[in-house]
Amino acid sequence: MPRRTATMLASTLMLIVLLCAGVFLPVPYSEMSPGPTVNTLGEHNGEPVLQISGHKTYPTDGHLNMTTVRVTSADYRMNLVEAIYGWLARNNKVVPHDTLYPDGKTEEQSTQENAEEFTQSQESAKVAALKELGLPVRSWVIVSTVVKGTPAEGKLHAGDVIKAVDGTEVKQPSDVARLVTRHKPGQDVVFTIVPAKEQAAAEKQRRTATVTKDVTITTAQSDDAGAKRAIVGISAGTDHTFPFKIDIKLADVGGPSAGLMFALGIYDKLTPGSLTGGEFVAGTGTIDNNGKVGPIGGVEMKIVGARDKGARFFLTPADNCASAVKDTPSGITLVKVNTLRDALAALKDIRSGNTADLPKCTAKS
Repeated sequence: MPRRTATMLASTLMLIVLLCAGVFLPVPYSEMSPGPTVNTLGEHNGEPVLQISGHKTYPTDGHLNMTTVRVTSADYRMNLVEAIYGWLARNNKVVPHDTLYPDGKTEEQSTQENAEEFTQSQESAKVAALKELGLPVRSWVIVSTVVKGTPAEGKLHAGDVIKAVDGTEVKQPSDVARLVTRHKPGQDVVFTIVPAKEQAAAEKQRRTATVTKDVTITTAQSDDAGAKRAIVGISAGTDHTFPFKIDIKLADVGGPSAGLMFALGIYDKLTPGSLTGGEFVAGTGTIDNNGKVGPIGGVEMKIVGARDKGARFFLTPADNCASAVKDTPSGITLVKVNTLRDALAALKDIRSGNTADLPKCTAKS
C-alpha cells in the first residue's frame, strides 16, 4: 500500500475514533439558550396572561414581554461534540453542570424549586404594583413548610398564620427564627397562631381572623455542622390579601425572574393610558414587595430571545448591566432599572420618544 494512501487511511480512522469518542464521551456541562418570550399584556394559549376582576381595568397596547431561558435538564449529560458546538454557537452558552444544578440537585427538585420561586414572584409582583398605586394590601407571616420528622410536624401546618412567638409579636419571617433560636435545644417555645383553615374561612368571608391558639413545641438541635442552635422544623414566609382578584395564567415557566414584567403588566391594566405607547418592550428581573428589582441568570440569552421577537427596549436589572452589554445584539437598547419606579420612569420616556434620557446599561454599571 502506498505510503500516502496508508497515511490518509490512518488519518481517517483516527478522525472516526475521535468523533466516536466525542459523541459517547460525557462532559460535566449544561447548555443555556434563548427561551420563549410572552407578552404579559396579551394572551398565552388562548387566555389572557393577566386576569383582574373586582376592579376597573383599562385597555393596553404594545408589549411588556417577560423572557425565559432554556436549559438542558439535570439528568441530561452533554457529550464533547455538543459542548464544542455550544461553545462555538453565538446565541448559546455552555456552563458547568453544577452552575445550574448545584449539590447534585435532581430534575424533580429543580422543577419544584422553580415552581415555588415562580409563585412567589407573582405574589411579590402583585404587592409591588398595588403598593405603587397606593392600593391596600394586607400581609402576615405564615408557616410556609413543615419538615417531616421535626418537632413541628403535626403541630403546625403550612398556611398557619404566626401571630407571635413566646408572646412577642411576629412582624416578618426572619423574626420567627430569631425568636426560636433564643432557646436551647430541648426547651419549649410557644407559637400563637391562626390555623390555616380559620384564616382561609376569614378571607372567604372578608373578615379579620381573630381565632388564635397557642401551640407549645419542644425544640430540637439543628443538624448543621458545628451548630447547636434550637429549631422546630419550619420555614416562615409571607402571605397577602388583595382588595380584588389578580390571576396570572402562565404555565410551564419557573423561577423568579418574571417579577418585574408581571408588576408592570398589572400596573398598566389598572391605570388609564398605555405604559408602552405601543412600543415593544421586554425585560427581566426579580422584584420584592417594595418594588426593588434584583438580578437574574442568563440575561444574555433573554436579550437575544427578546430581540429576535422584535423588542426594541430591554429593561435590565442594574446588577446585570455589566455582563449584558458585553455582547448586545444590534437593534435593542438596554435600559438600566433598580426599582419598579425606575422602570415606570423609563417607560414614560419611551412612550414620549425621549429615549436620549434613558438610563442605559454600560460596562461600568
